[in-house]
Amino acid sequence: MNITATAAGDWALGDVVVHRMGFGAMRITPNSDRSVAIQVLRRAVELGVNHIDTAAFYRSPGGTLGVGEGEVRYANELIREALAPYPDGLVITTKVGPGEDPERGFHHAATAAELRAQVETNLRQLGVDCLDVVNLRIMKKPGADSIVERFGALADLRGAGLIRQLGISNVRTDHLDEALAIAPVTCVQNSYAIDLRREEDELIRRCAERDIAYVPFFAIAGAQRETGTAPDHSGAVEKVAAQHGASPQQIRLAWTLHQGPNVLAIPGTGNPSHLEENIAAGAIRLSPDELASLG
Repeated sequence: MNITATAAGDWALGDVVVHRMGFGAMRITPNSDRSVAIQVLRRAVELGVNHIDTAAFYRSPGGTLGVGEGEVRYANELIREALAPYPDGLVITTKVGPGEDPERGFHHAATAAELRAQVETNLRQLGVDCLDVVNLRIMKKPGADSIVERFGALADLRGAGLIRQLGISNVRTDHLDEALAIAPVTCVQNSYAIDLRREEDELIRRCAERDIAYVPFFAIAGAQRETGTAPDHSGAVEKVAAQHGASPQQIRLAWTLHQGPNVLAIPGTGNPSHLEENIAAGAIRLSPDELASLG
C-alpha cells in the first residue's frame, strides 16, 4: 500500500487546508514525452497531493526559458491537460514577477501592468477564472528594495477577484512586514534546505507566529538549486537514512517538514518513482537525537 500525502499532516494555507507534502511543477517540462508529465501529475493527485506549485515561466525546452528546437511545454498547460476539471480541494499556487520580453530578455522586474498581464497568462494557461494563490517573486538586491508597489498591484488584482490569496517569494523579513501592511499574506516561499540558507530559521519562526505557511524550494537540491538533486550528502544524512531504510533525499524532505508545523514541502520531479519516494518521506519521523545530528 502506497503512503499518501496525508502522512505529512495538514496546514491551513490561508482559508484552505492542504497536506504539508505538495508537488512542485518546475521539473515536469523537460521530458520530450509529455505523457510522462501527465502521468506524474495525475499520480500525485491520486496519492493525495492537494497543493501544486507552478509558474507561467516554467517551460521547456530543457527546463529553461531559452527558446530551442521542438515543442515548448508549459507547466501550467500540462497541469490543465492532466487535471482539469480540477478536483475539489486542489490548491494551485503560482508566482509572478519574473518575465521575458524581446528587449530585456528574462528579467525579475515586472511593472504593475506586466504583473497583471502575467496573472492573466496564468489564468489562461490554467483555464481558471481566479487563481488560488499568487506569490510575488522578486530578485533581492543588496540594501533597500521595497516590494510595496508590486505587492500593492497584486492586492488590487485580489480585490478585483482575479486572485484569492497572496504570498511572497525570495524575500526577507522586512519584505514580509511591508506586505502584511498591505494585505494578508498566505505563504512565504524561499530557498531553504538542511545545508542551504539556515539563516531562514528566524523567518520560519516569524511566519509561524502569524499562521503563515513557509514553503521552501530546493529542499532536496540544496545548493545545487536548478541543476537537480544534491550529488553529495553529509555523513549525518547518510547515517540517518540508513537507520530508516530511506534515501538521503527522503531524509532531507523529512528534516524539512520537522522544521515547524507551518513548513510545507513542494519537491518536484518528472519521474513517477521519485514522486512516490518523495511523498513517502512525509511518513518519516525523526527523533530529537537524529534532528540534533542533522544540525
